Amino acid sequence: MDERTQDARVKAAVSHWAARFVANGVALTDFEEVVGSIRGWDEWCRAWCARAALHEEVGREALAKKQLLSAGEHLQRAGVYYHFAKFLFVHDIPQMRAAHMKAVQCRRLALPHLRPPGERVEIPYEGKRLFGILRRPAGVARPPVLVMAVGLDSAKEETAAYEEPFLARGIATLAFDGPGQGEGEYDFAIRGDYEVPVKAVLDFVATRPDLDSARIGLWGVSLGGYYAPRAAAFEPRVKACIALAGPYDWAEAWDGLPELTREAYRVRSRCWTNEGAKRHAATLTLKGVAERITCPLFIVTGKRDRIVPWEHAERLAREAKGPVELLIVEDGNHVANNRTYRWRTQTADWMAERLGAV
Repeated sequence: MDERTQDARVKAAVSHWAARFVANGVALTDFEEVVGSIRGWDEWCRAWCARAALHEEVGREALAKKQLLSAGEHLQRAGVYYHFAKFLFVHDIPQMRAAHMKAVQCRRLALPHLRPPGERVEIPYEGKRLFGILRRPAGVARPPVLVMAVGLDSAKEETAAYEEPFLARGIATLAFDGPGQGEGEYDFAIRGDYEVPVKAVLDFVATRPDLDSARIGLWGVSLGGYYAPRAAAFEPRVKACIALAGPYDWAEAWDGLPELTREAYRVRSRCWTNEGAKRHAATLTLKGVAERITCPLFIVTGKRDRIVPWEHAERLAREAKGPVELLIVEDGNHVANNRTYRWRTQTADWMAERLGAV
């Protein structure tokens, strides 16, 4: 299809997030074929679900044949595809939620068959629950644990590629859906004081004798790159923090955000209008907070980030009071997903050193 026939929202999705799709588990040919078949944004979710279903079918066939390693791989990929079907599809909540539940189901089916395997966990929070995925590295009795905060449009079903470098270095990973994120978006609105849900997650970690709750790291991507340092400022149990391309102040980035991102934030913050959403965005700020961060902090940003300008990372690095490492990828886009080799293993090595991982 000639891309000139696509509507602006489809073009924006491809322009801003193509590298992310491929970096986080979508086969390049699938990406090209699916987005090439889509003319309007209304077709997005359905087209990605159709391609996800093909991978799900292969995974279920492998499961039936007891080819468990293959089943885990195919079902994991299907979950990522279903996730990207729903990730910003907030104008049709029933269709979005159906795709989302398929993503949850596929990754849940995959978890026992991954290497290392994973476990779905429930975290008590404000009278209800947050859901997470815990994976423990093989051969480590009580590993340190990395708590992983996802972004505005990501969820724990997308995090497998992020988890692998840490697991390989002897660190357990606990990716969770917080308020306004993934499974948490149906019960809870986005909140700027993310230290509150993080406290609930760390309290949960303390109940697990198979994790070393004295060695906890915190990691966040995109809007999670705000959530993680925000929580680290208030939570002394965090020994080290990684912030990937997060805003220093969300309202200051607001006017430059893609339309799809602003609308997803409006819906997930439970605001009626764009003006209300922008006012709500002002509650996501590190002003007067960044100087409370005393744990080691590793910040990554792309110089060509068109969603969160790289200067936000620089300001956080300047104001944090603990040891700071700032990596600016000169030709990197948002989260430098086009240059993952510049930061994925590097941040994992850094965290392993700070948590004393094997």
